[in-house]
Amino acid sequence: MLLFTLLAASVVLGSARSEHASGERAQAGNLIISLDGRISPLKLPRDHPAPVSVRLAGSLRTDDGSTLPRMIRMELGLPQQGIIDTRGLPVCSPRRLHSATTAGALEACRDALVGHGRLRAEVVLPDQSPLSIDTRLLAFNARVHGRRALVVHAFGTGVPVAVVIPFLFQRGTGNLGRVLVARLPRTLGPWPRLASFEMTLSRSFEYRGRRHSYLSASCPIPKALTAGFFSLARAGFTIAGGGHIGTAITRGCRGR
Repeated sequence: MLLFTLLAASVVLGSARSEHASGERAQAGNLIISLDGRISPLKLPRDHPAPVSVRLAGSLRTDDGSTLPRMIRMELGLPQQGIIDTRGLPVCSPRRLHSATTAGALEACRDALVGHGRLRAEVVLPDQSPLSIDTRLLAFNARVHGRRALVVHAFGTGVPVAVVIPFLFQRGTGNLGRVLVARLPRTLGPWPRLASFEMTLSRSFEYRGRRHSYLSASCPIPKALTAGFFSLARAGFTIAGGGHIGTAITRGCRGR
């Protein structure tokens, strides 16, 4: 069944101290990660995939109110049952998004759009308290170095700063069919101190006379049952200087 995030994984992230997502939580040291999400529709075919949309929301906060650490890597694991279909879907080059506003990003890559949402980040300035920035998120289908990718574009509404984060698709292990991996270099400046996010992924498109869906899923439960559970997403973050924190969420589906 399905999947995401994570945005997104991006996803993929955390909450300002005054607000945090509900759902599953995990703690490592003074860091607390929360991840929540849902799939729509809940009622899905038992024996073949059908188009779905997925919404994820997450938070990363400290239990003592200290400044959030800088992240250097983000991962979003997707279950084997989920299908991501990009055949015939236009792609967006990350270079077209650098320094672009939200309107500029849409103008450059609207045909490749597969998701939208919001993100909050903490910007750490010398001798000042961290500044919280709220941004709009857009997610685009892309290829990076010849590999399939999801590129996340964030643009601040109060502070006009844009950031572009490519998530590369990798083959998963165990129950994970695919893993989206983003590496956050120091050139991103203060942005890796991520606070909170919410992202909805959904896209219907036509290719060679047939309708396709960016995300599809099924609910392969026995006919004797009306509902079941599946692993929706797993998110993990690697912290600068060492350390890792992650959590996963399980959700239900109904067979038809």
